[in-house]
Amino acid sequence: MTHATAHSPDAPLDASATIDGAEWWRSAVIYQIYPRSFADANGDGIGDLRGITSRLDALKHLGIDAIWLSPFFASPQKDAGYDVADYRAVDPLFGTLDDFDEMTQAAHTRGIRVIVDLVPNHSSDQHEWFQQALAAQPGSPERARYMFRDGRGPNGDTAPNNWESIFGGPAWTRIVDDDGTPGQWYLHLFDSSQPDFDWSNADVRAMFRDVLRFWLDRGVDGFRIDVAHGLVKADGLPDYTPPQSAGSMGGTGKADADLPPYFGQDGVHEIYREWHQVLTEYDGERVLCAEAWVDPLSTMALWVRPDEMQQAFNFPYLETPWNGPALRAVIDESIAAFSAVGAPSTWVLSNHDVVRHASRLALTEDNPQGHGIGPKTTDRPDTELGLRRARAASALMLALPGGAYLYQGEELGLPEAIDLPDDARQDPTWFRTHGTRYGRDGCRVPLPWEPGAPAYGFSETGASWLPQPADWDAYARASQLGDPASTLEFYSRALWLRATHQLGLGALEWHDAGDDSILWFANGPVTVVANTGDSDAATPTSLIEATRILTSVPLSGDDVIPADTTVWYLTP
Repeated sequence: MTHATAHSPDAPLDASATIDGAEWWRSAVIYQIYPRSFADANGDGIGDLRGITSRLDALKHLGIDAIWLSPFFASPQKDAGYDVADYRAVDPLFGTLDDFDEMTQAAHTRGIRVIVDLVPNHSSDQHEWFQQALAAQPGSPERARYMFRDGRGPNGDTAPNNWESIFGGPAWTRIVDDDGTPGQWYLHLFDSSQPDFDWSNADVRAMFRDVLRFWLDRGVDGFRIDVAHGLVKADGLPDYTPPQSAGSMGGTGKADADLPPYFGQDGVHEIYREWHQVLTEYDGERVLCAEAWVDPLSTMALWVRPDEMQQAFNFPYLETPWNGPALRAVIDESIAAFSAVGAPSTWVLSNHDVVRHASRLALTEDNPQGHGIGPKTTDRPDTELGLRRARAASALMLALPGGAYLYQGEELGLPEAIDLPDDARQDPTWFRTHGTRYGRDGCRVPLPWEPGAPAYGFSETGASWLPQPADWDAYARASQLGDPASTLEFYSRALWLRATHQLGLGALEWHDAGDDSILWFANGPVTVVANTGDSDAATPTSLIEATRILTSVPLSGDDVIPADTTVWYLTP
């Protein structure tokens, strides 16, 4: 067998230059930046826009096509910026509009596109509209922008329905009128500081179209839409008790009729058709990506019909265990569902809301989205096994046709930060469930850049808004750079090969390995074999003499593919 050499880290391939005649987003690798945890330029312990700008060369070297920034808008930060007080302003924690413009220009100069996070389901309770609503009377135009309702019962003392918040506890909060008497209730699918907009209101729809234009005028290349399935609620707001199998974001794995009355309603599609038209007013290929936690995949594909969005996160793929038959089934279902509407599948393994896959794939029990892992969790992952499976799963994902999203730090092999002290936790889930769910802090800990440096180079002062584990020196980017066995160089090579061979624009051809735990397919000139089993597997005879161009772990021989390993071959 012959072995290909690594690409030069000083000359990373511009993936966009290899794509001929296809929209960039169909095959792009998009890197999610959680701004408060990426890089801190001013030493206050919270990442910022200038910090992002300072690290763009590292992302260019990695080989990604675009960055997606979680919210950096003006916010009281009750939910890490997903509670927006002003959609047209940068929160001073992260910098200024000038800092944003400089970052966008710096990214574009490097061939990196910029996607920003938009949160249209709800605002902060500090948004001027909600403050106006609180000061106004029931039935007023100001209250009509949000989901205010009278309570049930003789004195309106019972919430309008039985809905539960995604973060735990009731989804309704009752206000107190100026005279001190209890007033109406308002809906908040998330924290009580995040009141839901009423999307049947023309003011709301017009405001968000203006917000889109504000950021498009500043040069952004698209938007990731938070809770894209949640804007419209069913008429009458009927009671609903989710099944035990439902994830915290509402997916049930069942048919459309079983969707909650607050998720996946048909009216959301009219909104995104309007937004699609706004994007067509601008030159270039601007994109909308849906965070839509709906099942099955055929339902999710409705968000990416030709006149709506361009991408939707493939959460069923993210939630699939490291299991050959399950992975093949979800890959086939995904490609069929999205192809049916002319869209690519958009693969993802980690984000800011789920346990990092370097830990999650080594769990032996279910870990529902939002529950997290903490010191008292009995199912603690094996770190070595988790990283091995994570690298194999990433190699599998990056060989699939379509787009792919990476979450900051996964290229370093970062595990979930499990042993955070209780008094350091900040996720609303932790507080609203009175500590019964650890929430999402463990995947949001600031990144390590340099070993031995204050805060591992995240902040020159050593400040860090969440404490970093004491054993992260080996995960730091500088520790891994140039080491061919490192996770960083593995990702960089995988992205370079993916772009070189245009795998994102390819098509799968499955081969039968005679063992369900072995996934074997060709995508153009690249053949991929992933061993999801717990024992070694023989290399397919036809591949023993093929050129091996990527392995998820170093291999000692050509005849065997060890357990939890993915290998790429260059074939005629």
